[in-house]
Amino acid sequence: MLRIYNTLTRRKEDFVPIKADQVGMYVCGPTVYDFIHIGNARTFTVFDMVYRWLQSSAHGYKVTYLRNVTDVDDKIIQRAAQNGEPIEVLTARMVQEFRADTERLGLAPPTYEPHATRFVTATADAPESARQNMVALIRLLVDKGLAYCAANRDVYYAVHKFHGYGKLSGKSLDDLRAGERVDIDAHKRDPLDFVLWKAAKPGEPSWPSPWGPGRPGWHIECSAMGEAFLGEYFDIHGGGEDLQFPHHENEIAQSEGAHDHQFVKYWMHCAFLNTGNEKMSKSLGNFHTARDVLDSYRGNEEAVRFFLVRGHYRSPLTFTEAALRSARKELDSLYIALRDVPPITVDLDWEHPYPSRFREAMDNDFNTWEAFAVLAEMRNELNKSRSPPLAGVLKALGGTLGFLQRSPDVFLKRADAGTPPSTAIPSEESANQEEERINVLISARNLARRSKNFAEADRIREELDSAGILLEDKPAGVTEWRRK
Repeated sequence: MLRIYNTLTRRKEDFVPIKADQVGMYVCGPTVYDFIHIGNARTFTVFDMVYRWLQSSAHGYKVTYLRNVTDVDDKIIQRAAQNGEPIEVLTARMVQEFRADTERLGLAPPTYEPHATRFVTATADAPESARQNMVALIRLLVDKGLAYCAANRDVYYAVHKFHGYGKLSGKSLDDLRAGERVDIDAHKRDPLDFVLWKAAKPGEPSWPSPWGPGRPGWHIECSAMGEAFLGEYFDIHGGGEDLQFPHHENEIAQSEGAHDHQFVKYWMHCAFLNTGNEKMSKSLGNFHTARDVLDSYRGNEEAVRFFLVRGHYRSPLTFTEAALRSARKELDSLYIALRDVPPITVDLDWEHPYPSRFREAMDNDFNTWEAFAVLAEMRNELNKSRSPPLAGVLKALGGTLGFLQRSPDVFLKRADAGTPPSTAIPSEESANQEEERINVLISARNLARRSKNFAEADRIREELDSAGILLEDKPAGVTEWRRK
């Protein structure tokens, strides 16, 4: 039985979908004004892992996975103005850059990727069975007395009228008023009230509404898009732990206030990626973009993915070069085992000891640390037993989480980690020329060894070693190579 830690109840719970064999999952996606940082990438990679595990043969759920795109926001408007370009040009470019980063991280495309601007007043992108838009949802909240239009034509949610406010974050209204910083706005009835609709300002995008032209607040976007595709009540809502308050708290207030019933069954939050003793964030200026990190591991991006999910998702992860190198070394060792013992294709038997233990770890709130320890044990046994069926099980288990699916020879001979981001990506022709040169040097070394010219053989090995090429002499005079 899969058990998930539910942030709402603060305990692990048996995962029982609302509809048998089907799962609806919503994950808050990027605000597309800049490249995502590697901390954002951790969240998206973790939920890709969750998505894959739910669909794997261990469970076989049919998953409808939404990961939205916020393409209207204060930061987007400000960045477009700084760049001197139309907002839609900026957002279209950054959506493509985001997709490029997620593809390099090996993330599977979500079932739907709704853009906020397409769900403000019209919902042509939504399924016929569940149409919703932001203006309609705000109007419902106003009609129920949970929201009000202020003198400045902004529409606010009146948090004191929703009696469950604070249940996700554990914050009470009294505590919030005493200790939280809130926007000072004379138009609000309560400093804690949050904006649902912003009245139009010169030069900003706007849509028609009953309260005049304007644009939606951030929180209402996710409530409307989640409902449009997954309905008023769905299984999993995820995101980084920084979204727990106020964003997800406000989503609950909006959706449950509008419909008078529970919004989401299981809330999941991914812990911060830290640098030093602080969380990584753009506001603190201590971030690394995912693009820069991926460029520095060009050709070996799977090692970055391995690093991001190896630790448990609810535990903070510290970003260091040493941690990345450690992840790469561990992944290399798994690929080396598969190279030395070519796997045969197998159907996973979840009663077999290794798959059973792997599943037990993953079903314990996605404990990837324990699951990867099982893979390491399998690698050690494979290095001794040389069993192709065991190699097949190792590859198949890795595949449930998006690993070990590349050709080991290709993976181990890819461009090396540590390449400065500014280095140009080598062309296919130059990569082939480099591999040909390496093979020529290996042939020359083997000839020198056969001729007992060991000094020359050692010189060639040292030349290759200084270039980051590690040689492994196998039986029958065969020499394999890989990058360090």
